[in-house]
Amino acid sequence: MLSSLRKPVVYHILFWTAYFILNVLRWGSYFDDYGYSLKSNVVEFPIHIALVYFNLYYLLPRFVPKSILKYLAFLVIAILFFAMLRILLTYTLVTTEIYKEAVYEETSLFGFNYVIAVYIGELYVVGLTTGIKLMIDWVKNQKLTRELERRHHETELAYLRSQLQPHFFFNTLNNLYSLTLEKSDLAPEMVLKLSDLMSYVVYKGNTRSVSLHDEVKQIQHYIDLEKIRYGKRLKTSLHISGDIAGKLLPPLLLTPFIENSFKHGIHLKEGKIPIEIEISVVGDRLEFSVKNIKSEVAETPAMNRKELSGIGIQNTKRRLELLFPNDFELNIDDNLDSFRVTLNIPLHEDTLPDH
Repeated sequence: MLSSLRKPVVYHILFWTAYFILNVLRWGSYFDDYGYSLKSNVVEFPIHIALVYFNLYYLLPRFVPKSILKYLAFLVIAILFFAMLRILLTYTLVTTEIYKEAVYEETSLFGFNYVIAVYIGELYVVGLTTGIKLMIDWVKNQKLTRELERRHHETELAYLRSQLQPHFFFNTLNNLYSLTLEKSDLAPEMVLKLSDLMSYVVYKGNTRSVSLHDEVKQIQHYIDLEKIRYGKRLKTSLHISGDIAGKLLPPLLLTPFIENSFKHGIHLKEGKIPIEIEISVVGDRLEFSVKNIKSEVAETPAMNRKELSGIGIQNTKRRLELLFPNDFELNIDDNLDSFRVTLNIPLHEDTLPDH
C-alpha cells in the first residue's frame, strides 16, 4: 500500500523540482538577476501548487464531465483569486517594483495589464498540469479497458469451453445408449474409446493450446466411435497433409464441425454415409474442411440451418472470433445435396497469443 502511494508522490516532487529549476533559470536569465528570480519563484510556487491541486483534485473530479460550465466558472474565479494572492505576496515579500516584467513602468498594484499578465501565468501552469493529468488518466483508462477486455475474453472462453464439453459428451453418450439398447457387443469397446475422449476433454479441454497431433488423434477416436455405431454404412476419409509436428491450436476447435457433419450425414436412411475430412498444414496455417452428403428427402437446407444454430457450432464461431480476431476464415456451404465447412486459422509453434 505504502509503496503504491510513494510512486505518485515521487513523480510529483520530481515534476515541481524540475519546473522550479527551469523557471528560476528562465527568469534569472531574462532579468540577469538570479537572486530575484529565486526569491520570486519561492514565493510563487506554493501558489502554483495550491492552485494546481485545487483544480486537479477538487474542481475536475467534482464538475467534469457532469457540469463543464460550472467547472469553467469556478476555475476562472480560482485563478483570479490565486493571481491576486500572488501579486500581494510578491509585492510584500520580494519586490515593491510593480510589474517588473513590463517594458514600461506600472504604478498600480492591481493595474489591468499586471493582473492579466499574472492571470495568464497561472492559467499556463493550470493548463500544463491539466493536460498532463488528462493524458495520464487516458493512458490508465486504456490499460484498464484492455485488461477488462482480456478478462472478459478469458471468462467468455472458459464459459464456451464449459458448454462445449457437456455438449460433446452428450452426443457421444447418445451413441453409446443406442448400442446398449441393441445389446451390442461393441458397447464395451465404445466405452473404452469414450473414456479416452473424456480424458482428453477433461485434461486438455481447458488448456490454452494442444498439439495438432493430439487433436488429430482425438478426431480419429471420434470417427472410430461413430464407426462402431454405424458399422459398414459409414464411409469416412481422413486425409492429412503437411507437417503437423510441433504445431499448436486451441483444443476441441475442429470437433464441433465434424460432429455437425455426422449429424447431417446420418439422416441418410439407405446406403452409405460418406464423410470427407481434410486437415492440411500450409506454412504456419491450418486448412481444414469437412464434407457430408445430404439426403434430398430426409434433409433440407432449412434443416441444416436449424442444426447450425446448435451450441457446438455457435460456440466454436465465437471462440474463433475471440482467439483469432480478423485472422481466420470460416465458410459454410449449404447446398441441396451436400454440406461443407472450410476453416483456415493460424498455427503456433509454442503458445497461442494472449487474447
